[in-house]
Amino acid sequence: MKLRVLPNLITLARIALVAPIAWLLWHFRYPEALLLTVIAGVSDAVDGYLARRFNWLSPMGAMLDPIADKLLAVTLFVVFTLQGHLPLWLALIVIGRDLLILAGAGIYRIWFGELEVAPTIISKANTAAQFVVLAGLLVGLSGVTFVANLVDPWGFFALAGLAIASGVDYVVTWSGKAARESRSRRR
Repeated sequence: MKLRVLPNLITLARIALVAPIAWLLWHFRYPEALLLTVIAGVSDAVDGYLARRFNWLSPMGAMLDPIADKLLAVTLFVVFTLQGHLPLWLALIVIGRDLLILAGAGIYRIWFGELEVAPTIISKANTAAQFVVLAGLLVGLSGVTFVANLVDPWGFFALAGLAIASGVDYVVTWSGKAARESRSRRR
């Protein structure tokens, strides 16, 4: 096996962890779900480190890594919302933002071709806030209740604000790029 594929294999293993995490969450086995989620988080750091440190970067890894992150986050949002641990309005804002960005990226790709995706600082803050809120809930549901009390409601409000701001930032930024590209093609 070529070692350069190791980051991609780790990412695929992280994707494979999503189903057991969802099953454990659905069956209220929060400590076990927390353990697998921590393993997923550590594997995310390890695959990123290996890819950058040894220049084992690949287009497949660049595509799979954010898919793995979003798949885990959306799974946690859906299960926690269905179980009543997260308000529906928050899940709709967070998931709606991602769907809006995905639709916009698809439309941009169809109309203009190549799409360079570079997350903004506010987008990175939004992603970090998602994982802090989700991890806080999971830790709280695993028995450390004071952590869950910190997340609800203040973490919910902060995350909603960041998700909305990040979504607006993407729409404004990419609408501007689309307008400039359209103008340059008409010339």
